[in-house]
Amino acid sequence: QVQLVESGGGLVQAGGSLRLSCAASGRTFSSYSMGWFRQAPGMEREFVAYISASTGYTLYAVSVKGRFTISRDNAKNTMYLQMNNLRPEDTAVYYCATKNSGVAVRTMDGYDYWGQGTQVTVSS
Repeated sequence: QVQLVESGGGLVQAGGSLRLSCAASGRTFSSYSMGWFRQAPGMEREFVAYISASTGYTLYAVSVKGRFTISRDNAKNTMYLQMNNLRPEDTAVYYCATKNSGVAVRTMDGYDYWGQGTQVTVSS
C-alpha cells in the first residue's frame, strides 16, 4: 500500500511559476517510477510527466515540454513538478501516481496508487 499527498497548488498569474510536491509513504520510494497527471473541469485526466525509478529518465506531454520539470528526491520520498511560464490552460487539479508494472506510461491504466490532487489555477 502506498499513500501519496500532493501540495503546492494555488492561484498564480499567467507567466508565473509554482512547484508541486508529492510526498510518498508506505513503500520503498526509490523502487518505483512515478507520474503527474492533471484534470481540468469537464475534461478527462491527462498525462503531464513521468520519471523513472532507477535512471531518472523523464517524459513530458507536448503541451508542457520546455516549461515543466519533473524531479524526485529519494532521500525525502518526494517527487516534484516545477511549473514555469504557466498559462490559463494549465488550470486543473494535478495528481501524482505510482507506476505499475504495465507498459503504459502516458495513460491512467499504467498507474496504480493516486494522490488526492492539488488545485492549480492560472489567471489571465
